[in-house]
Amino acid sequence: MFVDISKIKIRAGKGGDGSVHFHREKYVAAGGPDGGDGGKGGDVVFQVDQNLSTLIDFKYKTKYAAEDGQPGAGKNCFGRDGKDIIIKVPLGTVIKDANTGRIMADMSTLEPVVLAKGGRGGWGNSHFATPTRQIPRFAKPGLPGEEYEVTLELKLLADVGLVGFPNVGKSTLISVVSSAKPKIANYHFTTLTPVLGVVKMGEGNSFVMADIPGLIEGASEGVGLGHEFLRHVDRCRLIVHVVDVSGIEGRDPEEDYAIINRELRGFSEDLAERPQIVAGSKIDLATPEQIESFRAFVEEQGLEFYPISAATHQGVDELMQAVSRKLADLPPIRSYEPEPVPLEEQVVKAGNEFSVHEEDGVYTVEADWLGQVLGSVNMDDYESLQYFQRVLINSGIIAELERMGIQEGDTVRILDFEFDFIH
Repeated sequence: MFVDISKIKIRAGKGGDGSVHFHREKYVAAGGPDGGDGGKGGDVVFQVDQNLSTLIDFKYKTKYAAEDGQPGAGKNCFGRDGKDIIIKVPLGTVIKDANTGRIMADMSTLEPVVLAKGGRGGWGNSHFATPTRQIPRFAKPGLPGEEYEVTLELKLLADVGLVGFPNVGKSTLISVVSSAKPKIANYHFTTLTPVLGVVKMGEGNSFVMADIPGLIEGASEGVGLGHEFLRHVDRCRLIVHVVDVSGIEGRDPEEDYAIINRELRGFSEDLAERPQIVAGSKIDLATPEQIESFRAFVEEQGLEFYPISAATHQGVDELMQAVSRKLADLPPIRSYEPEPVPLEEQVVKAGNEFSVHEEDGVYTVEADWLGQVLGSVNMDDYESLQYFQRVLINSGIIAELERMGIQEGDTVRILDFEFDFIH
């Protein structure tokens, strides 16, 4: 079974709670608070495993959670950090937020990606001792980890994608030019999964070719098998459009060509504009008139045409040389840049829930969601600070501070970050 799209839920670990504890030692009076901080929750990390070729594992397991951080303890002992959970996926997996469609990561390299960060550990009561509050009997709870429902979508990393109707000779072609061994038979939909093959053109010159299962009319709208596999052509730098010029199955090559290109355009306008070479296959079964008629048609479209017979190897070398020349002038395989979480989404997702309390001229703002915002702010960067200020304004925190009578120069504390209030 080939599975190339799955939906799973991931949850990073919660931070451990801070400890409320007081130093107790013989002959030492009023030892003071010594509650330690909680440990950080584990992260959810995605990593490529080159031995994987499908997302089948995610069909049976759909929930993944990292370990929570441990609570702090007395004698200022920190809680142990939660262990990360590592989720292994095939090379070429694109990870999206299932609710918004936002691209979160493109696993097209071997670099691991932290997709959900564990919550910070809570402060122990030792942090809250002041000259006027020497025995704080409270500590901070750990913050929850990030949690997402994500869609995993496998998009093969191939330089060249072979497209065309079923049974036009794509599988035979890739078996001839590479060491790939697809199933080959004289009936439709022999190939049920994409097949990758490395084509070697000489020392230091090779490219990856993908045999995409046959498309039919309506594929971009979900008809047949093509809808499941059109996404794999999406990354290809070059499309080799294989058309049966012999008409042995009673189809018109020109109509086949038009239908497949229409399906590519229906799936993605960008894909339809991808560079394309047309290979007229099964020329060993075609008449010279059929070949030349289709050549004239293709060249009228402004495309290169190469007549081939994969069965007899006729014209195959010329086609591969043309593919290699074309690839030399094309940009590298497409990768998808992660899309940042919009400011509005962060604040709305948080639900604007917060609380503010004042003690000794220090205004402490508490809101679980602010941990994620603070983690993305660079306090040495002006634009980043401006962004943080907009979050405080849009969420209503500034308005609440002013309602409580905060004055210029008073201290505001958010988690472990403190700043002087300025109107």
